[in-house]
Amino acid sequence: MALTAINPVIHFAPELLLAAQGIRAAIFDVDGVLTDGRLYIGEQGEVFKAFSTLDGHGLKLLTQGGIVPVVITGRDSPAVRRRVADLGIAHAVYGAGDKLAAATPLLASLGLEWTQVAAMGDDWPDLPLMTRAGFACAPANAHAEVRAIARHVTRAEGGHGAARECCDLLLTAAGRYVELLHGHLVTLDGGR
Repeated sequence: MALTAINPVIHFAPELLLAAQGIRAAIFDVDGVLTDGRLYIGEQGEVFKAFSTLDGHGLKLLTQGGIVPVVITGRDSPAVRRRVADLGIAHAVYGAGDKLAAATPLLASLGLEWTQVAAMGDDWPDLPLMTRAGFACAPANAHAEVRAIARHVTRAEGGHGAARECCDLLLTAAGRYVELLHGHLVTLDGGR
């Protein structure tokens, strides 16, 4: 069977891609971005969360595309830590009451300026990151104030592919999307 190239079907407005160029790291909130924002709390106090595999693969693709994925979340739970570890995300801050205070030293350790960072959030605690980031993104179901300052509001809702849409946009702006797509026609492990 002959290998056939796939032409990408996703497209973003040229001005949006221009605004997202030069992004080298992307910060993601968890509740409401990587999940749908609902918390399932069991009788013993354990927290259950549902994560989208689309979002997870998008975060892995960011790494392959040379963009550092970062997680900064106001909550801490074994479920979130497990998901972040499973995705191989090296930079994460859990239980951050002040997300800006958490992000500032992390970005300094990576040698990045805010203009090189994208931030995706859904509620007021994410605003300090989003207003400083070079590119801000919000899920379709984010709070109105967050959607108002986002450069891009996704079609998908949090926990249902919103983070993947942001990842696809960033990879397209970086000129890596098509290469990564075609690489998946051969192997899922990046050609190794």
